[in-house]
Amino acid sequence: MDLFIIGDIHGCYYTFLKLLQYWHPQSEQLLQVGDLIDRGNFAAPVVAHCRQLQTTYSGSIFLKGNHEAEMAKQLYNGINLTWLTQYALKTMHSYGDTGRDMIEDIRWFNTLPLCWENEQVFVSHAGLSAATIDPYNEDDPASLLWNRLPLLLLPKLQVHGHTPTMGAPSYAAQTNSWNIDTGACYGQALSALQVTANGAYAETISIKTDKRDIN
Repeated sequence: MDLFIIGDIHGCYYTFLKLLQYWHPQSEQLLQVGDLIDRGNFAAPVVAHCRQLQTTYSGSIFLKGNHEAEMAKQLYNGINLTWLTQYALKTMHSYGDTGRDMIEDIRWFNTLPLCWENEQVFVSHAGLSAATIDPYNEDDPASLLWNRLPLLLLPKLQVHGHTPTMGAPSYAAQTNSWNIDTGACYGQALSALQVTANGAYAETISIKTDKRDIN
């Protein structure tokens, strides 16, 4: 199947629904690079919808982002001041408003993979750098959750989010990579990259952030 890869959503539920209108489930596998929660207003509805999509379309893949990892630390490791002081307020309000079980969703976050790949494409939250020995160590600042160092040139297309490009997906020819975090939670856009089954670029789609998601 072709791929429909969505960037960082960050609680932007209404924008997410608009972007999904461009997805063709019968011919495209859905992937999402992580950071479903925090910053935007509707973390709980975003997670609920992603979990429903995964149930309905069993091939759908949702990766873990650093925000999911930070929220999970709050449950498994005790008080996580990084999450509580920087990101948590809107997410906790969203769960409180909906009555959704936060702990059950955090357990789901902990099952999410850090990357997905086939012979043509590698997808992760923050991108694969040559600067880390173990990219799967979630506490490493150069890991697949946190990396902002120059990416490794792979023998395949690399797709990631994590570092906002503010409005439009960005292609780096030197590393054959796409950054598709386009700053939805900053009022910019939520984007998706369409890739053919043989790993060729097809199209980028960007939806301007719905004001309900951030006001």
